[in-house]
Amino acid sequence: MPTITLPTPSGLQAFTTSAPRVFPRAVPPFPRVALAAAHVVADPLAEHDPWLDAPIDWDRTIAFRKHLWSLGLGVAEAMDTAQRGMGLDWAGAQELVRRSLDAMQDHPGAVMASGAGTDHLAPGPDVTIDDVIRAYEEQCETIEKLGGRIILMASRALAKAACSPADYERVYARILGGVKQPVIIHWLGEMFDPALEGYWGNHDHYAAMETALAVIAGSAAKVDGVKISLLDKEKEIAMRRRLPSGVRMYTGDDFNYAELIAGDAQGHSDALLGIFDPIAPAVGGALAALAAGDLAQFHGILAPTVPLSRHIFQAPTRFYKTGVVFMAWLNGHQSHFTMVGGQQSTRSIQHFAELFRLADAAGLLSDPDVACARMRALLATHGVA
Repeated sequence: MPTITLPTPSGLQAFTTSAPRVFPRAVPPFPRVALAAAHVVADPLAEHDPWLDAPIDWDRTIAFRKHLWSLGLGVAEAMDTAQRGMGLDWAGAQELVRRSLDAMQDHPGAVMASGAGTDHLAPGPDVTIDDVIRAYEEQCETIEKLGGRIILMASRALAKAACSPADYERVYARILGGVKQPVIIHWLGEMFDPALEGYWGNHDHYAAMETALAVIAGSAAKVDGVKISLLDKEKEIAMRRRLPSGVRMYTGDDFNYAELIAGDAQGHSDALLGIFDPIAPAVGGALAALAAGDLAQFHGILAPTVPLSRHIFQAPTRFYKTGVVFMAWLNGHQSHFTMVGGQQSTRSIQHFAELFRLADAAGLLSDPDVACARMRALLATHGVA
């Protein structure tokens, strides 16, 4: 196996890669719903302002969705992993959803749900709760007209405009009352987006949970599930145990997903995760093992991916997309390491070097020769010969 010299906090060290792992063949149906929030591939040759514009390589972006479907995973489209609100605007999101829905027709049984939010409405002192409702309705109606299912994203504008939990209850009751199919509600924590601090009208997560649970209970027939992204398994489990019958908990915990998906005597979580993008082959294999009743193999596959995920999602957590795209580049899903909004610059070379080592330990470098060649190119741009 190839050897590469990587930086460490104590200096440069040689690192010998391992052979990629071979995972069990993933053939749905699985005992858990598993949605991978997918990234977008930038077009590096487009003439644009890298910090302001978001040119997309549509062919490679859609090819990656087909890769996820081929592994038995569903796709959570136009979410924060696709840099929604950090490069991808609502116009780009609409095009992304349309193209992905079209591509899904070639994959019988494929599953996809798409983010509807208010990101075309800039938060500000003059924005009212009625403005937020209209913005949500516009995006929900657009996705439904395209034939898509909805993930109801948290709203920066609502977080800014709301004066109390009652404002959240009013907005969500109105939107849930108008949708045609049950939606997934996404509670995205402030570690992922600082503008969402105090969501549901309270800075204390357990108090905020009471409002979210009241919203869900009031419209349970219109809620497929809730995705909680607080990176705290105890909070997720506490909320999971109080959900109405038939409402799923979709784990958004990129630190503890393996044990939350496995579950306990009182229940389990399904999954809607950004980390499923870079570790998709392992996820498909783990779910195949779970379907076969082999819990030991399930944990054996996912356990090495957890340190990798915790590294990718380390604080500042909102920059996790950089690690996701870095993995896609190492594994040949795109020919470059360029991101919309110039987000490839948000992590250090030490971060990338450790990510490389952890990806290797998880058996997730699909071609170590290619991965090493690409890593050497990145090292060279940072002055590491």
